[in-house]
Amino acid sequence: MSDAFEILLTNDDGIDSSGIRALYDALSPIANVTVVAPARDRSACGRSLSHEVEVDDHELGYAVHGTPADCVVAGLAELGPFPDLVVAGCNKGANLGEYVLGRSGTISAAVEAAFFDVPAIATSLYIPADHTPFSEIEVTAGDYAEAKRVTSYLADRVLDAGVFDHAAYLNVNVPLPDGEPAPIKITRPSKRYEMDAERDGDRITLHDRVWEDMDPDSLPNPEDTDRRAIVEGCISVSPLTAPHSTNHHEALDTLAESYLEAVGRTDR
Repeated sequence: MSDAFEILLTNDDGIDSSGIRALYDALSPIANVTVVAPARDRSACGRSLSHEVEVDDHELGYAVHGTPADCVVAGLAELGPFPDLVVAGCNKGANLGEYVLGRSGTISAAVEAAFFDVPAIATSLYIPADHTPFSEIEVTAGDYAEAKRVTSYLADRVLDAGVFDHAAYLNVNVPLPDGEPAPIKITRPSKRYEMDAERDGDRITLHDRVWEDMDPDSLPNPEDTDRRAIVEGCISVSPLTAPHSTNHHEALDTLAESYLEAVGRTDR
């Protein structure tokens, strides 16, 4: 890429997180990087939008007092040079499976970019689950080595390779570094969903039980899914589209045609 290559970098963990700094350092040698990211942690906020947000100058770019989607809209429409590519991340924690696509702020930033017709990469770091509360897990700068390597590799090559002729954005999930670079596996989001809830008096606790079994030998996901790839030590790259596709079927046509008769409209 030339010196004129522009990247808008955002995240949902907040502009002061170690993950966004890691990607800023990795991408700066190959592009002009403008950071527009939330002023604080806005994880799992999906594509929530605000009508008005405050913005502060920051050593990396701009800190927006809003969501990742706010940051993409503000960055593309006003704050930065219009980019060739949007990068979101690196998120602390994986974004795997169909059920997280609408929930993740990291993924939602990439989706928002797609509606501007700007290709995007969302990068997340898989941290193996144990009994430590996730908020207490420490991630060091070195833990992002694989994420830095693959994100800069893809950012430098995907546009010229024509990847975005067939995809709106890439959902990239990266394992912790383990000596040699991990291979890339092209995947699709896992369909497995195991949310449930438990009531205790006036409180309900939501459980995401999909993380409780991450043993590759017993993992009930097909070989080409993102979740299986990541627990087997591969980098998962899922090429995805936005907006969501529709599935037109004659059964719905029949219901539409009979609606007015069913609800009693008599002038037709």
